[in-house]
Amino acid sequence: MSLIQNKKASFDYFIEETYEAGMVLDGWEVKSIRAGKVQIRESHVVIKDGELYLLNAHISPLISASTHVRPDSTRTRKLLMHKMQINRLIGKVEQKGYALVPLNLHFKNGRVKCDIALAKGKKLHDKRDTLKDKDWKREQERLMKVHRT
Repeated sequence: MSLIQNKKASFDYFIEETYEAGMVLDGWEVKSIRAGKVQIRESHVVIKDGELYLLNAHISPLISASTHVRPDSTRTRKLLMHKMQINRLIGKVEQKGYALVPLNLHFKNGRVKCDIALAKGKKLHDKRDTLKDKDWKREQERLMKVHRT
């Protein structure tokens, strides 16, 4: 069950492989994610010193957050994966045109997980083709609906 999805990722990138990573979060962040107060549209994943970090993910603090905590909504969050998986990703990201993009946030066994994708950026003409395919499928559905009745 996905809580938050990055719908723009499939439009901007060709998704090649997906991985699941845990996240290091504060308590108020988990509560905000449960409430749906998170946005990962402009976020991306970077590899620094052999570790994965999620940048620009915006988690809005709840009004009921603790008073002794100063919430930083766009702080850098560490992602947790096995070392072998990270090393494999390092090798692939260093190739030309590959990036790590967060796809969604979801709960698994009471913990927040982030699906990240090894993706290759689309050119402008690829994005146009995607829009044409989407419009054509919508038109097909409309024609089939008219034919059925």
